[in-house]
Amino acid sequence: MKYYLIAGERSGDFHASHLMRELRQQDPEAEFRGWGGDMMQAEGGTLVHHYQEMAIMGFWEAATSLLKFRGYLKECQRDIQAYQPDVVILIDYAGFNLRVAKFAKAQGLKVFYYISPKIWAWNQGRVHTVKALVDKMFVILPFEKEFYQRFGYDVDYIGNPTVDAIAEHAVGPDFYQRNNLDPNQPIIAVLPGSRKQEIEEMLYEMLAILPPFLDYQFIVAGVTNLDRNYYANFERNNVRILFDQTYDLLGHATAALVTSGTATLETALFNVPQVVCYRTSAVSYAIGKAVIKVPYISLVNLIAGKEVVKELIQGEFNSRNLVTELKKITTDEAFIARQKADYAELREKLGRNNAAQKAAELMVGYLRK
Repeated sequence: MKYYLIAGERSGDFHASHLMRELRQQDPEAEFRGWGGDMMQAEGGTLVHHYQEMAIMGFWEAATSLLKFRGYLKECQRDIQAYQPDVVILIDYAGFNLRVAKFAKAQGLKVFYYISPKIWAWNQGRVHTVKALVDKMFVILPFEKEFYQRFGYDVDYIGNPTVDAIAEHAVGPDFYQRNNLDPNQPIIAVLPGSRKQEIEEMLYEMLAILPPFLDYQFIVAGVTNLDRNYYANFERNNVRILFDQTYDLLGHATAALVTSGTATLETALFNVPQVVCYRTSAVSYAIGKAVIKVPYISLVNLIAGKEVVKELIQGEFNSRNLVTELKKITTDEAFIARQKADYAELREKLGRNNAAQKAAELMVGYLRK
């Protein structure tokens, strides 16, 4: 069968690539085409565009890039029409993908959604659009199944693919030697995100707090989909940039500063105390504050249903607060123990389900009916 997949950012590329691998196990004749990244391409997918071209952060930034997005949407529609896939599989990235879903449905094509758009957070009325346009929804957060059921929409909870990825990862025992790091100096991991725009918003502030923490080495998780030379702007004494080694970094970290996103869940699953950080433009923040319907922004707190990790958002994301909160997760043993106990509850709630395999089995089963 022919599969057309659309992932608009790095995490979507990661999850889509694992899904493609499992789909091929279920369907050895599978052909893949779509929009994504290097990992999807490595799994044999033909890329129409790389997600880097579409990586926009914030409501205002997306609005000012509207003409660019319309052009991509038209191109995507033409390409789907020419390819005539057996199914269009959308991965998160709601603003673009729900428009693609509308087109695909009008063309009589099957539409599956792998990893629900976060409509439960900021536009719950969109659930009716999803019901009308998406044949099958595959969700990865426990509360999402209950959310959709409130609207009479039955979805498949497949478990969380991040749990599986971390369980399958063997942390490199030679991490310190391989990267020429001091094994006697504890590590603070800095995860600023994977998009240039968010890194510029976050990383300067994250690294402005070094003096009180000279006993630690700060290691920034860099990504190779950005120019390595770009990261040179952030290098200084006691700060190292390591590329595409996030899991090994978290496997050795004492604490972490994390930009809100999937990385907050990854950090929790590695049992690393963390502070969650987020800042965007003033206009985007004002719009977001008006429409967001959930009390937290980090996946850790959303899944737990309570504050497990401190969230420093917008004006609260400053050097003074960063120092205060980082001291708590590096020196306050009682605080650290409470956070790790909450992490244990989180892991139990998520369980282990081999999410990509389960999704692939369900997808191929639905298509063959």
